[in-house]
Amino acid sequence: MKILIIEDETELSKSIAEYLSGESYLCEFATTFSEAMNKIEMFQYDCIVLDIMLPDGNGLAILKEFKKQNKQDGVIIVSAKNALEDKIEGLQLGADDYLTKPFHLSELMARIYSIIRRKQFNNSNIIIQNELQIDLLAKTVMINNQNIDLTKKEFDLLLYFIGNKNKVISKSTLAEHLSGDFADMLDNHDFVYAHVKNLKKKLYDAGCEHYLKTVYGTGYKWGDN
Repeated sequence: MKILIIEDETELSKSIAEYLSGESYLCEFATTFSEAMNKIEMFQYDCIVLDIMLPDGNGLAILKEFKKQNKQDGVIIVSAKNALEDKIEGLQLGADDYLTKPFHLSELMARIYSIIRRKQFNNSNIIIQNELQIDLLAKTVMINNQNIDLTKKEFDLLLYFIGNKNKVISKSTLAEHLSGDFADMLDNHDFVYAHVKNLKKKLYDAGCEHYLKTVYGTGYKWGDN
């Protein structure tokens, strides 16, 4: 899962990233309004942690741009300002949640998880597709009631495919999801093919139906089979 932290307090950003990285989230940073706008125009995120007060602009203007572009990334506003009108305006503009500084990192993580679960998995902690069962909290995968061992990248890929069921996802999109903006620096996306190949093998060897299909020349798609 990929998170964008829009925050000009460097130490706070690092603390958030360290905490979330320990839970297998991939974190990127934007410290200014202009940098944040550039990131959200170029990339998609599972959730964005957004500070309202930025050195060169207001975070609420970013939410307005989100609304114009009809983007679906989850957004949590974090701000030292506890003004009710800011909270109301942010939620009306499309933010999913609001936290006032200071806050516990465990609470932030719980709210991020809740947003991702609600947006992608119908507010459920357990995903079931016939013989396949995924426990989002325990981060376990079972096929025909037998556990299968996935790496963090493979588990992340599986959730990304299921969260985008019946959509064709390109290799470049998967590379961005797995590596963030570092994907642009890579010579090729062969690592995506390797991760998908390993995920497929583990699923199929365990008796899973062929939900994950290669769309030749385009990418991959997870379907109902």
